[in-house]
Amino acid sequence: MESLSQAILPIAGLGTRFLPWTKAVPKEMLPIGTQPIIALLVDECIEVGIRDICFVISKGKEVIPQYFDRDIALEEELARRGKSHLLTELQRYDATRFHVVYQEQQLGDGHAILQAEQWVESDELAVLFGDDLFIGAESGLKQLRKGHEGAGGGAMAVIAVENIPRELTAKYGVIDVASEHPSVPRLKKVKGLVEKPKPEAAPSTLGIVGRYLIPRSTFAALPKVKSSTKDGEIRLIDALIMQLKDIDIYGYECEGKRLDTGTPEGYRNALIACGEQAFHEQG
Repeated sequence: MESLSQAILPIAGLGTRFLPWTKAVPKEMLPIGTQPIIALLVDECIEVGIRDICFVISKGKEVIPQYFDRDIALEEELARRGKSHLLTELQRYDATRFHVVYQEQQLGDGHAILQAEQWVESDELAVLFGDDLFIGAESGLKQLRKGHEGAGGGAMAVIAVENIPRELTAKYGVIDVASEHPSVPRLKKVKGLVEKPKPEAAPSTLGIVGRYLIPRSTFAALPKVKSSTKDGEIRLIDALIMQLKDIDIYGYECEGKRLDTGTPEGYRNALIACGEQAFHEQG
């Protein structure tokens, strides 16, 4: 199996900010153009050659994997009507393998990832969180892969980061930069990570934004971090802090515009930004 051939999409959250809509429809099924948000994340994986994807969901979100299931009867009807363009669109995920695991309790992002441990086969994993979308010349995941390859590949972690206003650091995980990579622009060697620091204590203004490449060894670290948190959550950032002594960790300051679809206001801004991008591409 290729080193980067699998991706985990933790999407078990309840989407409480979007209630009552999310009582019936998962937030990840909200549309951006003619596609739901979740399809944009899957497309991001496919673009870099990942065709093995695991959804981490909660009960009631089964419509998400169902969206990617084949509908033979519909395909036959479209073929009968000569709707070849729609048929091609429906078949674009046929070569992608989808797997589903459940997160029964909301015990942190690391806990969500840990539910997929038995499914993991590749040495490096992509992790994409659904609240963040990237628009621009290259997707966030494609930029991370470029940073991973530029740093030499192998057992390392590469994290997407964004330069954020200092007054917002308490909302993000923040990296402490050791050095800039000598030959890969925007790639920064990490010497520390801090979860949601106060602005005056933040080691930088580079906040972590929803995309990770992690080594398989991170799954061994995740169960060990639970006792270090007051709320009992298992957090991915704590596992990476634990691994700093064993592996190289880099932050990649992604180019393009990041869209936060985790709030109604952010989702509205994403609709506007994606609509503008589509208009300029067509023009």
